[in-house]
Amino acid sequence: MANANSIPKPRYLSLDVLRGATVAFMIIVNTPGSWSYVYAPLKHAPWHGFTVTDLVFPTFLFVVGNAMSFGMGKLKEQGNSAFLKKVFSRTLKIFLIGLFLNMFPFVKWVDDVLVMKDFTEIRIWGVLQRIAVCYCIASLLVYYFRSKTILLISAAMLLGYWGVMSWFGDYTLEGNAATKLDNFLMNAKNLYKGYGIPFDPEGVLSTIPAVVNVILGYFAGLFIQKKGNNKSTAFNLIGTGVILLLAASAWNLVFPINKPIWTSSYVLYTVGWDLILLAALILIIEVWHIKKWTYFFEVFGKNPLFIYALSGIFVKLMHTIYIGGENIHKLIFDGFFMNLLNPLNASLGFAISYMLFLWLIGLYMDKKKIYVKV
Repeated sequence: MANANSIPKPRYLSLDVLRGATVAFMIIVNTPGSWSYVYAPLKHAPWHGFTVTDLVFPTFLFVVGNAMSFGMGKLKEQGNSAFLKKVFSRTLKIFLIGLFLNMFPFVKWVDDVLVMKDFTEIRIWGVLQRIAVCYCIASLLVYYFRSKTILLISAAMLLGYWGVMSWFGDYTLEGNAATKLDNFLMNAKNLYKGYGIPFDPEGVLSTIPAVVNVILGYFAGLFIQKKGNNKSTAFNLIGTGVILLLAASAWNLVFPINKPIWTSSYVLYTVGWDLILLAALILIIEVWHIKKWTYFFEVFGKNPLFIYALSGIFVKLMHTIYIGGENIHKLIFDGFFMNLLNPLNASLGFAISYMLFLWLIGLYMDKKKIYVKV
């Protein structure tokens, strides 16, 4: 999967904290004790609309771009062939890890018998696959084009995506162009089924606007490097964030904010909030020097992809391994949390406890100076 090496010199603490907080919250929203008992803010909006949970994935993409701004200079110094080798290698590794997580644990229970999964029916896309593709496209754009050209391409991506979505379909689950393209390109059995029909929220067409989340994260990083971690930088980021929120709200009137099809208004809305969050962290950590609380999130931020992958592996094993006729997940959730708390709090308590369990693994890795790089 990857090699364990010494972590590179930190870029800036605010980025590490934002990345770590994103991973921690991602684990909480992905692993409730029961999907039947989830507080509303910890659910995705069913279709159009926005909840705080809808900010998690785009923030991860934003952070990828932000971190890219600190490493791109070094990559450019290594030359074209070394750059391409690095980018394509990292893209392939992340994509394959995502595919591995979709297939894991390779077996399933059918009529009380453990049988091998049909690998021809495995979902191809997913969270890590989208991260891989967005990282690859954004890296190539950043490497080969000037800043003004990249921003023009980004605008064309958002406007072009709006045009395609409005011209070739509507904004419903069944009628949108992203659904139509995925079903044309791929077998329905290889697409996500969580919406009741073959529809992949990380499919081909909706990946195009998601690239812009990475690119704008990259430019935010460049701005911070140029202006410094100071009050003026933070207020500029907040101002830009507010402008993007207002623009997204206006665009929402004709192209609704929607995570599953990753609308262009959703891109501007999430980047707007990410800029405000990052600015707040810069003020608290870099300007006011309130740092004692940050280490908890740094632990997640130092091994983000590894801990995220581990979170998926462990929870699937808990659902697969049975003891005394019950799987481990049910034994823990029903036998412990449901006996102590009401259903909603039991489900949240399980999610938080699971996140803390993974934090302890991350803490051990940090103390042992083990950092997994992809």
